[in-house]
Amino acid sequence: MLVTAPKDADADRLGHALKAVIAHHDTLRMRLTTDGPLIDDAADYDILRVATGSLAEEAAAARSRLNPATGTMVQAVWFQETAKLLITIHHLVVDGVSWRILLPDLAAAWDGQPLQPNGTSFRRWSQVLAKTDRSNELQHWRDTLSRPDTTLTNTPLDPAKDVAGTAEHLTVTLPAKFTQPLLGTVPAKFHGNVNDVLLTAFAFAVADWRRRRGLGNATDVLLDLESHGREQLADDIDLSRTVGWFTSMYPVRIGVDQTIVDGQLVKKVKEQLRAVPGNGIGFGLLRDEVEDLPKPQLAFNYLGRFTAESGVWTATPDAETLGDGTDAALPLAHLIELNAVANDGPDGPTLAATWSWAARLLSRDAVDDLARTFTRALENVVTESDRQDAGGHTPSDLPLVSLSQEQIDLLEAAWRVSR
Repeated sequence: MLVTAPKDADADRLGHALKAVIAHHDTLRMRLTTDGPLIDDAADYDILRVATGSLAEEAAAARSRLNPATGTMVQAVWFQETAKLLITIHHLVVDGVSWRILLPDLAAAWDGQPLQPNGTSFRRWSQVLAKTDRSNELQHWRDTLSRPDTTLTNTPLDPAKDVAGTAEHLTVTLPAKFTQPLLGTVPAKFHGNVNDVLLTAFAFAVADWRRRRGLGNATDVLLDLESHGREQLADDIDLSRTVGWFTSMYPVRIGVDQTIVDGQLVKKVKEQLRAVPGNGIGFGLLRDEVEDLPKPQLAFNYLGRFTAESGVWTATPDAETLGDGTDAALPLAHLIELNAVANDGPDGPTLAATWSWAARLLSRDAVDDLARTFTRALENVVTESDRQDAGGHTPSDLPLVSLSQEQIDLLEAAWRVSR
């Protein structure tokens, strides 16, 4: 993360502020051991350095200094001339949500203000998770993974050749006139959330793309779904102020039995997602039990909505040039991955959909075709949702009664006529 720091900042004061934040969040003081992570009482390593090279050089050097085995989880570099502070944290102890906690805390520490109390510790949450009995979910995960999946390429991923450094990336942006309703009125009409709509478009696009490429007419799409993982495992758990890596990933099989993408498909996908037990939090605990089953070739992750901010202690516009710090030799886990994020801008929010894939196995034209199909599917759902009779409830919205989707649709249609 590259942030704007006060112009009158100095290394000593910055160092004290960083140490105060690390002291406040025990996750940042973890050490990785063969027996599990330990918490050090204090960070006794050199946290902050003053830049002497370019941003790219300093970023690479900061990453190389991280060492979980010694507890070196945080490195910061101060660029005096531009008043920018580069903060590099090992992914073992931080996720996207954590940054929304850390940057305000760093601002408070700089001003000498006390930091807000933390909620449930990462350790406490981990203990509760480990003690959770999810064995009754095992059959669901077996059923999800055991059915045959359509092969998207004749050659499997090679962990020696298909690595992060050889992957290609493509970003397609959905205009504000479609993104604005996508984030608000459209999911509200279906009494759902943004993921319901995004995954409908994603599954439809993949199924349509497979058919047109002669890969069969399968009506379901198997994918790994990434989530923030901050689930309410017990009544006394509060993760709103907890720094750590909570991310969960679990397989989802979405049936797409239509050749058009519309509101009815959104309802079907929504119900399939609601059938996933515990929002997928239990899969990680049971994954060894399904190790023998096929792995999804696709992955999807919606990162949420981000508001552009300016001023001190906010991300700088050039922060994106740093990349994500992934080791270039890391084997690709999926043939294709989609990471989507909504960014607020002067003309409204836009959805940036970034596609990453194994360049050895798929051409850029092929993935561009898939990306454009996904974008068109989203536009179609948004346009179709403008109809007065669009949207409606689904069975999971009505847990106290037993009604099929057809019965619900008939009741809602009758209600609209009677108004």
